Amino acid sequence: MRELLTTLREQAARNPQQPAVTFVSDFSEIRRTVRDRAQLDVHSRRIASWLQERLSPGDRVLLLYSPGIEFTTAFSACVYAGVIAVPAPLPGRYRHERRRLAAIARDAGVRAILTQRSDLPDVEKWVAEEGVVGAVCHPTDSGDGDPAAWTVPEVSPETLALLQYTSGSTGDPKGVMVTHGNLVANVDRMVRMFGNDSGTVYGGWIPLYHDMGLIGLMLPGLLCGSGYVQMDPMSFLRRPYHWLRMLDACDVGFTAAPDFGYELCVRRVTDEQLAMLDLSRLKAADGSEPVRADVVAAFTERFAAAGLRPDALIPVYGLAEATLMASGTTGRPPLRTTVDATALENRVLRPADDTEASRVLIGCGAPAGSDVVIVDPGTGDALPEGRIGEIWLSGPCVTAGYWENEDATSATFRAYTGDGSGPHLRTGDLGGLLDGDLYITGRRKDVLVLHGRNLHPSDIEYELRSQHEELEGLHGAVFMVGDDDGVDIAPAIVAVHEIRAHWGAERLSEIAVEMKQTMAREFGVPVAAVALVRPGGVRRTTSGKVQRSAMRALYLAGELDTLHLGEDKLLTAALAEHRRVTAR
Repeated sequence: MRELLTTLREQAARNPQQPAVTFVSDFSEIRRTVRDRAQLDVHSRRIASWLQERLSPGDRVLLLYSPGIEFTTAFSACVYAGVIAVPAPLPGRYRHERRRLAAIARDAGVRAILTQRSDLPDVEKWVAEEGVVGAVCHPTDSGDGDPAAWTVPEVSPETLALLQYTSGSTGDPKGVMVTHGNLVANVDRMVRMFGNDSGTVYGGWIPLYHDMGLIGLMLPGLLCGSGYVQMDPMSFLRRPYHWLRMLDACDVGFTAAPDFGYELCVRRVTDEQLAMLDLSRLKAADGSEPVRADVVAAFTERFAAAGLRPDALIPVYGLAEATLMASGTTGRPPLRTTVDATALENRVLRPADDTEASRVLIGCGAPAGSDVVIVDPGTGDALPEGRIGEIWLSGPCVTAGYWENEDATSATFRAYTGDGSGPHLRTGDLGGLLDGDLYITGRRKDVLVLHGRNLHPSDIEYELRSQHEELEGLHGAVFMVGDDDGVDIAPAIVAVHEIRAHWGAERLSEIAVEMKQTMAREFGVPVAAVALVRPGGVRRTTSGKVQRSAMRALYLAGELDTLHLGEDKLLTAALAEHRRVTAR
């Protein structure tokens, strides 16, 4: 594949009437809004000419869109104009979401904000409330701009195409600098890894400000496949069957979602709905959050009756700093490995025998698009197969760093092993290689080190959701207090979990006690507090990862909006003193 603009224009010339982007809004009759490749080219040139009249090459443009076909056109227009796209979610109802969006706009120094007419009032209100200055708001469906006035920009593989804001706090957002070359390299490797071709239709519900939606689905559909089909994420969350119905009715051959999406389908798609599906053409990537072996097995088994092949569900690993995908596989069922749980706590991947406590892990395939080395994070020494360490990456898919943040770029993107090889990207993720497959075990900063044991909060969070039906489909954050936070108490575990608000106070208290019992029984850990919050109360990044550090900070500051808080007396006293001291 050649560079982005050339490929988009060639596709428009070669297949002008082929649907480029389709939005499905009705799932009984599959009502579609379609923009074909020729129309996409004309609209992209029109919007690009408007941008070129007002901006310079390399200026940043914020993209704020409801689900539909307009985001795809706006992103394409940024490529045509030679400016840098900054995808982000629309201003949300929560204060911290609106403040974070404003922080992104300021950090990127955006010169224009593209949206659509239906969203313009909300966007302009947010601009005024947050004091975002220096950027003009423009609805791209207004018809402004002259396609004939568009001029071809000068771009190279090193030219920035995208700032992907997926990490960092509200006060310190981090925009990953993704070049044209990064996008071409990652899309090319994904297409080859998954065995897709020019006839593959891509589709899904992942928002397009999310790298899995933008780079994993939309761009391959536009550049290498037969288009991209999209639906509203809220429609999926309300009725997961809508996703599978869209995939079947629109002949989608490749989709992607976080692990919880497949879990929702297993739990909520009925036998009657299942009988109406044909998923025999489908391949589906499972990533963005820890991939659970039992979810992969349950989804594969449940939808085999709809023709889903044993190798159709593909566990993958990736991150924005590596453009998107770093490992994956196709052509064989995922590898499930039962490992010794005690060895795992000591950072060793060792197959378990029948007499040992064990955990089942699932392989995320072979490295693809990046070279992988597993490193002891304390010494920087490379580790052999079977040892768990920090995952370091290098190669053409590793991005250029963080936008105007040299300190963070140096710390994350310029790591060298003990023997001097590098530079490497430090992912912050822990994992190991076994028989060529990459196994992910958790985030380095989130690991709970307790009495010499290394526990992964995602394991505890998953166990809570699995054993308590009141928590199903919701999110939790487990973290430790009393280690390096200034709270004068022996290290102990705190669990924050979302729960629906219809439970009464007595039942909420019982659920909190039952959660403590589960964590003690399954993991042998002292639990000092359980906080139950409303759905949406557990903060996550735009790519769906739980922000445990942010939740810990909110808890320590006493800023959680809880439905129930069950807290040990010693912790309550220690927190009161901590807050009194920090408030001075």
